[in-house]
Amino acid sequence: VNIPAYPRGHWMVPWISARAVGFPVNLGETSMEINHIVVATDLSEEAARPYPDVADIARARGSRVTILHVVEYVEALPHGAPLAPPLPSPDLERRLEEARQKLESQKVDFGDVPVKCDVIAGGNVAEAIAEYAERNHADMIAISTHGRSGFRHFVLGSVAEALLRHSTVPVLVFPLRRK
Repeated sequence: VNIPAYPRGHWMVPWISARAVGFPVNLGETSMEINHIVVATDLSEEAARPYPDVADIARARGSRVTILHVVEYVEALPHGAPLAPPLPSPDLERRLEEARQKLESQKVDFGDVPVKCDVIAGGNVAEAIAEYAERNHADMIAISTHGRSGFRHFVLGSVAEALLRHSTVPVLVFPLRRK
């Protein structure tokens, strides 16, 4: 599968579903440079599914990998003080540190590939991932889907779908494998 080169900031974001090319992922001969891959994770088992394939791509391309987790937070307005600044979640630092520890333990899944772990806080997970990738000059974002449908998808939404809408960086989506 050839992924075409694209000019940065172009309104059409190339993306490819891992289902379309089959497993394992083979990007084949392409002019697209892949020096930095951001792997977005919610720390679930499903989110770790792309790790072996991303490691293979990184190894073949000589890329570095960043595993990224976004800790979702909602700022609270102090009761009775509408003009006071919003207060961050009181357990935000604890949640950030727990996520860092989990990410560090997942680095071994990438073998000999250089991996950096990063945890950030954000209100909208998809937008935070897209902004992080842009700011850190990522060439590709990899993310797995959880396979939700129907009411669960309506209520919980899909970070992968929202990421496809917000990202200016190509997104490689790993769908849930059929049994």
